[in-house]
Amino acid sequence: MTGEANTIQAVVRHVDGGQATVEVAQGGCGRCHEDGGCGGQHLTQMFCGGPRHYHVDNAIGAEVGERVLVAVSAGSLRRGANLAYGLPILGLIGGALLGGQMFDDTGAMFGGAFGLILAFVLVVRKSRRPAGNSDSHPHIISRLPRKQEECSQ
Repeated sequence: MTGEANTIQAVVRHVDGGQATVEVAQGGCGRCHEDGGCGGQHLTQMFCGGPRHYHVDNAIGAEVGERVLVAVSAGSLRRGANLAYGLPILGLIGGALLGGQMFDDTGAMFGGAFGLILAFVLVVRKSRRPAGNSDSHPHIISRLPRKQEECSQ
């Protein structure tokens, strides 16, 4: 994989051919306390409690119950955020500006609504289309050793 990748630990919960469903206990990359960390984990904990499940590529053949390290290229996270947040905002603002220029306030409202709906349609179509670069998809890069159970007697 070229460039920097974000990684997170997970547990394999289901395997289906070259794909796996993994469970991640924490949200985000877990680098909130490090330089360059975005603090996104704190935001996900506010809105989402409990573990999350994700579908990832399983090229290494990990099995159910194994602890693994999942990676996704840093650029794909940025592109995904731009697609999910940036495009709808641009559609709303652009539609409102265009509608306002053509038909005053009512045109701005309808133009903004049309631009937002169009942007959402584009986001859905783009997100369903498989990308050509498999490194941009979340994928398992390695197995992690099993945690030693501590017994207190």
